[in-house]
Amino acid sequence: MKPLLRDNERIDQLLSKNIQIIQSPEVFSFSLDAVLLAHFASIPKRGQIIDFCMGNGAVALFMQPRTAAKITGIELQERLADMAERSITLNTLDQQINVIQGDVKDALTFFPSDSIDFITCNPPYFKEQTNSKKNPNPHLAIARHEIHLKPDDIFITASKLLKMNGKIALVHRPDRLLDIIDSMQRYRIAPKRIQFIYPKQGKEANILLIEGIKDGKADGLRILPPLFVYDNQQNYTSEIRSLLYSD
Repeated sequence: MKPLLRDNERIDQLLSKNIQIIQSPEVFSFSLDAVLLAHFASIPKRGQIIDFCMGNGAVALFMQPRTAAKITGIELQERLADMAERSITLNTLDQQINVIQGDVKDALTFFPSDSIDFITCNPPYFKEQTNSKKNPNPHLAIARHEIHLKPDDIFITASKLLKMNGKIALVHRPDRLLDIIDSMQRYRIAPKRIQFIYPKQGKEANILLIEGIKDGKADGLRILPPLFVYDNQQNYTSEIRSLLYSD
């Protein structure tokens, strides 16, 4: 049996879902992005869900209370995949959630085409450029920069995996919106829901949530109401508090 914690690891908790998750400062830890994506995604009650770029399992674990669907996470980095597996065991969710340590681009070797109901993805946010400054920690560099995975890789794979009218939801940066929509449409995924997250009133959006449907009609895109993280006193707004601390 695997030890629960390895060196320099801790257990954090998302109180609203009563979920515990193993984290380490040496690798990419979950943030509000994962909580927002798990809440935003219109996941089915049953069926098959894949979580691309699973990391340490945050999105899959936070979605689990909302669905009885089987959830499979795909994570490239061996250390993060191992942390996700132990977090799943910690929450006694091995019967519902499992982990594949591998490349999202190879997902068709694990699943038949046209077989998946929903995909979530918290991908690297920053374009891979020769002169771009990357974190010297390779775990963090891979998680933040499009070294191994670009938007086209996500959507071409999703388009092959999803059933007709299956959906994919992502969290990303607002400045990548046009890149994301362009890639979605190139691979037969119609954007249907968008929500912008703002640090506080009067500030520009810094988080984008977007969901699309395979082979959906081109019209019908909905822009959801804005969500603000902090109020004027630098406290979490009631909406964010409910996601973090209570159902």
